Amino acid sequence: MIPVFITGTGTDIGKTIVSIIISNALQADYWKPVQVGDIGGTDKEQVRQFIGANNKCLPEVYHLSIPASPHIAARHEQTEIDLNRINEYFQEVKKNYSDSDYVVIEGAGGLLVPLNEREFVIDLILTLKAKVILVSRNYLGSINHSLLTAEVCRQRGVDVLGWVFNDEYMHYEEEIADWSGYPIIARIPKLENISREILSIQASLIRENLLRILEQVP
Repeated sequence: MIPVFITGTGTDIGKTIVSIIISNALQADYWKPVQVGDIGGTDKEQVRQFIGANNKCLPEVYHLSIPASPHIAARHEQTEIDLNRINEYFQEVKKNYSDSDYVVIEGAGGLLVPLNEREFVIDLILTLKAKVILVSRNYLGSINHSLLTAEVCRQRGVDVLGWVFNDEYMHYEEEIADWSGYPIIARIPKLENISREILSIQASLIRENLLRILEQVP
C-alpha cells in the first residue's frame, strides 16, 4: 500500500475536498487518523458522500469532539495522541492491501500542528512513510505560507509529490512551484456547488498528471 498524505499551508484551505478528488483519481480508500471537532459532522462523513462507490472510509484512530488543536482537544478528553498507536493500526490495515494500492490520508491543519506535547503532523507523516501532497489556497499571504511549508518539508526530508492549488487562481502558482522546487499536480477551481459528479470530473482532469508524477517517484 502506498500512503498519500494530504496536508497544506494551514487550516480551512480545502484539504477535505482535495482528499476526495485525489481519492477518486487514484480509486483509493480514505483515512483521517485524527479527527478534531465534529460540529456539523466529521470529515469522514463528508468524504463518504462523494468518494467512489468501491472505495472505503477507514475509521479514525482518534475522534476528539472539541474543535481545537489536536493536543488541546486530547488533553480536554484526558487522553494523549500516540503516533505509535496510529502506526500500529496502519501497519495492520496494510495487510489487506496490495503493494500497488493507494490510501489517501488527510492530516489535521498544517505540518506543525501539534498532536501531543512533543510531536506534530509532520512527525506522523514521517512515521507513516507517506508521500505528501501540499494544498495551498489562494489568499493574501499564501505565497509566504506555501514557501514556509515547502521549506519545512525539505528540512525534514518529507517525500513531497507536489502542489494542489485550490480556489481562484491568482497567477502566482508557477512561481510558488519554481521557488519551492515541487511541481504542480493540479489546480482546483473555486467550486460554488459540490456534488459527486463535479468532484468526479475534477478527479478525471487530474488523474493522468497525478499518476505520471507518482510513477516518477521511487
